[in-house]
Amino acid sequence: MKKLLLSFALFLGAVSLNSPLLAAPQIGQEFDAVAQTLPTDDKNKIEVMEIFWYGCSHCYHMEQPLNAWLKKLPTDVNFKRMPGLPNPSWAPMAQAYFTMEALGISEKLHDKLFDAIHKQKALNPTDQKAVLNWIVNNSGLDRKKVEETFNSFTVNANLKRAAQVFRSSGATGVPSLVIDGKYITSGTMAGGNTQALEVTDYIVNNIRTAKKQSSAKK
Repeated sequence: MKKLLLSFALFLGAVSLNSPLLAAPQIGQEFDAVAQTLPTDDKNKIEVMEIFWYGCSHCYHMEQPLNAWLKKLPTDVNFKRMPGLPNPSWAPMAQAYFTMEALGISEKLHDKLFDAIHKQKALNPTDQKAVLNWIVNNSGLDRKKVEETFNSFTVNANLKRAAQVFRSSGATGVPSLVIDGKYITSGTMAGGNTQALEVTDYIVNNIRTAKKQSSAKK
């Protein structure tokens, strides 16, 4: 990974800066390598993964700039969300996310869940029973179906995967953005949520250019 990191650093210095940032992001400052390379869903696309927690106010405030960024998402970039799970107290929110995803209601309830916690102050993100009840009350689905999904083998397996992703990414907090399974940035590293998205764009642009150069040599 250190060798890969050095190669990428040299590559960044050789490629023109397309980002609106005043200076090129620096490895070890505005972004870094992940602790362990993560697999991506589609090898033909550049993956950007947000690691987040519904109970995090910084993640809540990331939603506005992130949604604006998603509206301009290039066709060669794949975006996905991954609930952060560094400790058991965050599990109910990860369980909620994977339950909503399995039931096909994540798009409908994603923003509403953030609002319930941070705007309405109506939900304790660490209270598993309250979280389950919230999904039932806001989904319009049968309680038994929601409960079965909430406690399913698939959701429990995804919780283990989320914990592994958090460890492998080397994230120290949320929200964090993992680019192509190899690099990580965050508002803390980049100086703000908007800046983290700019750093992400910069890395994506350079990965895209590297792929084109590699293809041209074949």
